[in-house]
Amino acid sequence: MVLLSILLVAFMNTDSIAQFNRRSIKKNNKRISSFRGKKQGFTKEKKYNSIGISVNALNYYGDIAPRPQRVSTDISFTRPGIGLNFVHRFGPRYSLVGQFMYGVLKGSDAESADPTGENSQYRFKRNLSFRNQIKELSVVAVFDLFKNEATYISRVKWTPYVYIGAAGFINTPKAQAPATDLTGAPLAEAGNWVKLRPLGTEGQYSTLDPTDVNFGIKPYKTIQFAIPFGAGVRFRVNEVMDVWGDIGFRYTFTDYIDDVSQNYVGLEKLNSPLAQAMSYRTNEIPGMPVNPLTTPSGIVVEAGYGSEYPDNLRGSKNDRDIYMVTSIRLTYILGATLHKAKFR
Repeated sequence: MVLLSILLVAFMNTDSIAQFNRRSIKKNNKRISSFRGKKQGFTKEKKYNSIGISVNALNYYGDIAPRPQRVSTDISFTRPGIGLNFVHRFGPRYSLVGQFMYGVLKGSDAESADPTGENSQYRFKRNLSFRNQIKELSVVAVFDLFKNEATYISRVKWTPYVYIGAAGFINTPKAQAPATDLTGAPLAEAGNWVKLRPLGTEGQYSTLDPTDVNFGIKPYKTIQFAIPFGAGVRFRVNEVMDVWGDIGFRYTFTDYIDDVSQNYVGLEKLNSPLAQAMSYRTNEIPGMPVNPLTTPSGIVVEAGYGSEYPDNLRGSKNDRDIYMVTSIRLTYILGATLHKAKFR
């Protein structure tokens, strides 16, 4: 009798356990059927920083270009630059790049413009020139076309990218002073590169009459802003180093990278013989003036140049200056080591 009771209890417990297991399995199957996977974020381990150095080539688009077309530039005036970079990768396609760049922009009417060309002979006779040592600080957002969800070790071998951002730069155009002023007297600054902004070559520091074409002109600022944008390709060298190559433009908010924008102002309105000599330089061309005109200051100039008149354009104030930057950049991932790296 005791043995029968023990068997009955064991059977009841076994049946209860089986029912519980069936309910658990059914519940688990329902959970599995509705599971869509756990969403994985771009974790801290997948974010990394890099430092780098770049060599750059700079080209200028503005008033002192071979032709009046917006896309005109003189490739022979390509000048070098160098940059220091910091890169923060914060997403599978996205990075922020901060850069300090130093480079030189240059232009010259005498060396670029065709003296016989229909669209360029005016620029040749104008005979202006400049050099601008650009110091630029920029931050750009980089968007990769090929995304990388993994850590830096498994990043893609190469990817095209585009970028856009914001930049500030120091704008200090200079020009080389001639041997004499416009009256033939020797200049103390002869042969030196002179800062043009303080001279007010278009009347920025002069007292102009309301009837003067440049009336109301203001001195341009030394610190200027630009929008950098462009495209390039990045290649993985090994687990810790990348090579970037890109071409981009800086759309600036100034027309005075070259110190040229508006009309000639009457030479008698300028504040010094040096300002006059840097504003009007047509007389430095052999054989000029061909069509002489005596200004109120008594200085003889070429008609259409160096005198106050609505049609005597020194530059085109309707367009902002642009400069192009072509870069080759080498970056190194911070905190990474080469003990497991395999060059590929």
